[in-house]
Amino acid sequence: MTAATGGEACWATTPLRRDLAGMIAAAVAAIAPAQLVQDRLSLGPADETLRCDGQPVRVAGGGRLALKNVGRIVVVGAGKAAAGFAAGLESLLGTTRLRRHGLTGLISVPAGCSLPLQRIEVRETRPPAVNLPTPEVVAATAEMLELLGGLGPDDLAIVLITGGGSALLEAPPAGVSLELIVRVTSQLAAAGADIEELNRVRRAISRVKGGGLATVCTAGRLLALVLSDVIGDDLATIASGPCLPPAGGDSLAAVLEHRGIPAADREAIARAARGGTAAAAATPATEAGRWITSSGCRVGHLLLGSNATAVTAAASAVKACGYAVVSATTATAAESANETGRRLAGLGRDLLAATRRDGRPRACIEGGEATVVVPADHGSGGRNQQTVLAAVREILDATGDWPAGLLVASFGTDGEDGPTRAAGAFSDRQVAEIVGRQPAALSRAIDRCDANPLLATAAGLIETGPTGSNVADLRIMLARNPDDNS
Repeated sequence: MTAATGGEACWATTPLRRDLAGMIAAAVAAIAPAQLVQDRLSLGPADETLRCDGQPVRVAGGGRLALKNVGRIVVVGAGKAAAGFAAGLESLLGTTRLRRHGLTGLISVPAGCSLPLQRIEVRETRPPAVNLPTPEVVAATAEMLELLGGLGPDDLAIVLITGGGSALLEAPPAGVSLELIVRVTSQLAAAGADIEELNRVRRAISRVKGGGLATVCTAGRLLALVLSDVIGDDLATIASGPCLPPAGGDSLAAVLEHRGIPAADREAIARAARGGTAAAAATPATEAGRWITSSGCRVGHLLLGSNATAVTAAASAVKACGYAVVSATTATAAESANETGRRLAGLGRDLLAATRRDGRPRACIEGGEATVVVPADHGSGGRNQQTVLAAVREILDATGDWPAGLLVASFGTDGEDGPTRAAGAFSDRQVAEIVGRQPAALSRAIDRCDANPLLATAAGLIETGPTGSNVADLRIMLARNPDDNS
């Protein structure tokens, strides 16, 4: 499927599947980072004030960013959408300004997410579908810190913060090895830790997270452009908040013990936390993400897109196909993939029942990010594929058959779902019929987190390839009249 370019998926062979493909394409297009920059940012005609949606962009202290008063510009950043943000930024500034401000920079992205740019280097620092820091990430981060530390009071730093940035921006503190960071992060994820728990630990064992990157900056002003993959859009959580320190002290001990981190690793993390890896602020951060660092850098944040952006686009696309959108929202409650699948199954049945009463197609769209506890003897899959299989089992156990006219899907907007080629999965009657022939295999796949092979045999995978963006996951339920060739 070529959702990023709007092409039709090869599996879109029914009205329901075609409608799903259109929604995926619309959602991914809406969060295209270069387009977000161009659509939302502009420069005023007089003093070249940077504007967002027509309003001046401000940093701490209320100051406007007037480029005519700026010396050098350095751009650094990380994440799956960082290259797109950088491309949009270069286009916004234009060749003349790029030269005038001596703009330079370095961006850390996963393999497959690079773009050729004029002045900003885009470096692929980790393999695809491996969301963990690498030595290449550490080397790139060290170069970014050097760039930020070489600026003066008239200069401007722009930091691009996007989903996946935690694994693509890393500087271990003294006494903490990269191997420890990788090991503990992997153990937490496998134990089902949510994003807040992960970030508590990440901030404790990093010199750049929790405001650390901004603290190093010696420019007079720093602006962070953000694309959120975090439900709720907490700026201190997105990519572990490299330019915004956490509001309060992080309690680590309970998380580490609850998630089964070995005692030796717990002690190493505690020592790093006691070493004061969190950033020191001269003024506390405001709700808008504005603060002044201990070195006097005035920081501002600008959120350009989020999960809600993708949800709204998907809803608009399906409305254009004649659907009544019953709900389009972001789920905020923490859930496992199995719980999410069971809940979606119930919502899907209710949706279809309403459609059968009056014949009008209906859709329900939600954003979110489920967790998965991965057993030691696990297979291949991801949280979205796990969610769909859980929905299949719930419906088959309840009714013995998947109802005609119902489709349930879940996919990652970055095009990745676990260490697989798939972005996620869907089930309709055709997929469920194939999966349902193997009830023992279905239960085994769910128990072992091995959804990918089973869904592949049923042609129920969604494969977009890397989208160059990331705003967490979308879950979609569609119901059409069963007589409507669905």
